[in-house]
Amino acid sequence: MVPRNLRSLLQNFPTVRPPAAQRAPHWAALIAMAGISILAASSAVARPADNWPQWRGPLATGEAPTASPPVTWDEQHNVRWKIPLPGLGHSTPVVWGDLLFLTAAVPVGELIPARHDSAHGAHDGLPVTRKQQFVTLAVDRATGRIVWQTTLHEELPHEGGHASGSLASASPVTDGKLVFAFFGSRGLFALNLEGEVQWKSDLGDMETKHAHGEGSSPVLYGDTLVVNWDHEGQSFIVAFDKATGRERWRMPRDEVTSWATPIVVVVDGKPQVIVSATGRIRGYDLATGAIVWEWGGLSANVVATPVAADGFVYAGSSYDTRSMVAIRLSRAKGDITGTDQVAWVRTRGTPYVPSPLLYGDALYFLGHYQALLTRLEAKSGREVPGTVRLPELRNIYASPVGAAGRVYITDRNGVTVVLNHAEKTEVLAVNRLDDQFSASAAVVGDAIYLRGERFLYCLAES
Repeated sequence: MVPRNLRSLLQNFPTVRPPAAQRAPHWAALIAMAGISILAASSAVARPADNWPQWRGPLATGEAPTASPPVTWDEQHNVRWKIPLPGLGHSTPVVWGDLLFLTAAVPVGELIPARHDSAHGAHDGLPVTRKQQFVTLAVDRATGRIVWQTTLHEELPHEGGHASGSLASASPVTDGKLVFAFFGSRGLFALNLEGEVQWKSDLGDMETKHAHGEGSSPVLYGDTLVVNWDHEGQSFIVAFDKATGRERWRMPRDEVTSWATPIVVVVDGKPQVIVSATGRIRGYDLATGAIVWEWGGLSANVVATPVAADGFVYAGSSYDTRSMVAIRLSRAKGDITGTDQVAWVRTRGTPYVPSPLLYGDALYFLGHYQALLTRLEAKSGREVPGTVRLPELRNIYASPVGAAGRVYITDRNGVTVVLNHAEKTEVLAVNRLDDQFSASAAVVGDAIYLRGERFLYCLAES
């Protein structure tokens, strides 16, 4: 199903016409049928079948509207290419044209005595034992060849992060001219498509809750790049001019550590930055940074990124409490807690680490990070069919993605379950790879790209 108002998504990005052999059937006609209001992090693309320019894809919902990846694969079948990766990273790859971009942290130098950060109630920590090089890579989509690898920073990190995490968990974003790589405490970098740094910004050191690390990705809309900086110190949200790196505005936030990535949504004709966090989910005016509306009711430790379409935003969390909310965005002003701007609230089966998937009229989300999948009618909150247990999946950090009438869910043990996108849930395939996966998939054209802890896979029909 093609989202409504796709035409509006294309206004802020260059028009690039692919070769005839690569064009999705009737893609121009599909664009003309558009009507959706969400615009998030480089989400507007002139080649919807060919790009995955940001965390959660071209629409920031987890859906690839015209892609058609394979249903089945294993290590011997439907692997177009598989390449080893340097270092470690849980960031999702992003794709523009013939290139795929990803980030990693590469250990260098001699081992040092393990140091665990004891601040802010640290536990389950990843010890700091080596200096790290923070790198961005470009990969040829056709062959898997690494085209360039640029080292952006080298240091001994002041925090290690969670034992199951990585020091490169924020996904890059691209508009087809620049690639923006964010390494939190190590800085924000803008590179051209040849891997040359155009500008950089040092935002200081994060002090994360439990020393669990950093993970929120940058958001790009038009010529504005937005970074959210929630931690145990003074939190803030900041907007940059994408071409120069100049700060446009910076607003303090009364928040503790969160890991959710903001989205940008056009509401009543004006773009808003929407940020999901522990204290409040808030909508900010993209032009000024002023708070437009806010709602209180999520849990501590907010990780899942919200999704939006057709005038609604959906946000969830699950840690000390469980909460999932649908908010009507039109005319939302001030504190909307307890008002009729809230369409529905759910308090069971809500997501913790994986973000929801908004696919057509359906909202999918996993309970905590377990193999319990709920499918709702998004606007009403009605269960269709409700919650189902997924076979052979265990711990799930990667967010579900949707394409070609299917839903793809990958766990940390290398198992991907493929489901039909329908009111009656059916398992179409159970696929296995020999790696561990925390990064969410990128889906482009006929391929799905899975970034493991050791390898990057391009999976497509042979």
